[in-house]
Amino acid sequence: MNLRTDVYNMETLEGKVSLLDAVPVRCGHIGTEWEGECVVLSYPRFKYEWMRRFLLPKGMSPDIYVKLEEHGTAVWNLIDGHRTVRQIISLLAGHFEGEDNYESRVTTYVMQLRRDGFIRLTVRKG
Repeated sequence: MNLRTDVYNMETLEGKVSLLDAVPVRCGHIGTEWEGECVVLSYPRFKYEWMRRFLLPKGMSPDIYVKLEEHGTAVWNLIDGHRTVRQIISLLAGHFEGEDNYESRVTTYVMQLRRDGFIRLTVRKG
């Protein structure tokens, strides 16, 4: 793997940690459904129940849905709260067969999932 890890560092209480050594964990409020071969993520439109009751127009879904494409589905399926980003990249080598720079694409995607609140990143102790 020739990914430049210095670009992808996270600050923790223990100091800087490479993103490749971080463990992505799905957030509990995110639902996962299947639509054909792809995953559809769902999350509440409003954070609080009272907001949903008073602000949600009739007929509108209380959830927002995000359909992942093939590569996003492959990454999401490997996020189990135990594997590191490095392990996920390694397991996806066959899926991204022949594609240049897929490691960078996966790390960028993981960071986007984190920014959007679908996952959080943790660090293994020990």
